[in-house]
Amino acid sequence: MVTRPRASRVTSRLRTALAERIVRRALARLPLRARLAGAEDIGLGGPLMDIRDPDAFFARIGASGLIGFGESYMAGEWDAPDLVAVLTVLADNPAGLVPAPLQRLRPLWALRRPAAQLNTPEGSRDNISHHYDLSNELFALFLDETLSYSSAVFRSLPATQALLPAAQHRKIDRLLDAAGVGEGTRLLEIGTGWGELAVRAAARGARVVSVTLSAEQRELARTRIREAGFQDRVDIRLCDYRQVTGDYDAIVSVEMIEAVGEEFWPVYFRTLDRLLAPGGRVALQAITMPDDRLRASRSTYTWIHKYIFPGGLLPSTEAIERVTTGHTRLRTVRRTGYGAHYAETLRLWRERFTERSAEVDALGFDAVFRRMWTFYLAYSEAGFRSGYLDVQQLLLTREPNHRETP
Repeated sequence: MVTRPRASRVTSRLRTALAERIVRRALARLPLRARLAGAEDIGLGGPLMDIRDPDAFFARIGASGLIGFGESYMAGEWDAPDLVAVLTVLADNPAGLVPAPLQRLRPLWALRRPAAQLNTPEGSRDNISHHYDLSNELFALFLDETLSYSSAVFRSLPATQALLPAAQHRKIDRLLDAAGVGEGTRLLEIGTGWGELAVRAAARGARVVSVTLSAEQRELARTRIREAGFQDRVDIRLCDYRQVTGDYDAIVSVEMIEAVGEEFWPVYFRTLDRLLAPGGRVALQAITMPDDRLRASRSTYTWIHKYIFPGGLLPSTEAIERVTTGHTRLRTVRRTGYGAHYAETLRLWRERFTERSAEVDALGFDAVFRRMWTFYLAYSEAGFRSGYLDVQQLLLTREPNHRETP
């Protein structure tokens, strides 16, 4: 059940009135059609946003801003025949949703992230468990047979469900190729997932150490690796990346930096630098956002933080360059973007999740959870369709004779 935040009656009415004024003004300028209580239409025309309970909708936004916007969807107070289309319009116009004067006052009104979500070794375990230890069976319902929970790389777009496994293997192979993984390679994988990358690396003859903080993922990944016959080549460890020791010819990490937290980006990249053997390569896949949006929103507590990925923060490519240049000998020598491919990947996941809603129910997840998960997948897809988000494959190598700055 999604409960409405409590506040004093006077304060609540004032915040609701202000939220209604701001939201109405923003919607009137956007290329969509917001219908309030089945009667009043606002907007320039476009995909329909059906606000069934305007009073509750504005009250939630007044109390919790964009967190309330997502919670209102979870509660069924608004809906859309094409949710991705509506969210794409909003993602296309982030600066226009909040008036400029309020943008400048963002530190005063935006909710700040709870200290408990800081990605210390202890906090990271809790944050990862919140998402990845939900249920292996849940993820298996909407992912393909590879159990890859990151962007695929398709030969062409649009894609179909049947093409998804091969596209996930193509993504993995491009990363392994970039890192130079082959017979005898000592490979470190940071972020195991459910083991598909480790299996494909072992099939090339690599010796793999893979680390994860998810007990649920580790259990299933070890089973899958054993079934593939590579248990003698792959060691999956339940530990933090900061605890890893040794030397590795190659390091690969797929969409894990998003869970590191800005405060620990220098530690993360220094760890990669420390573990990489001379002549080694690092291949990363990372979801990125524009640098100006990162700077503006880096400390804001969002719906995604509250419900999906506590402690997460997407880097910009510029932020990665700043951190690696300022704290390590690592340098990005190649990067390739696949944002449109992630939009397609998310569409396929969302469609499969919707098709299998009865099975989601059977696992014990209620209707509010299903709306939450649908909103998360659609929200993410909209980010990539609008170009607000991108996903990058980056190749980093160590710069020779570099003196690290303090």
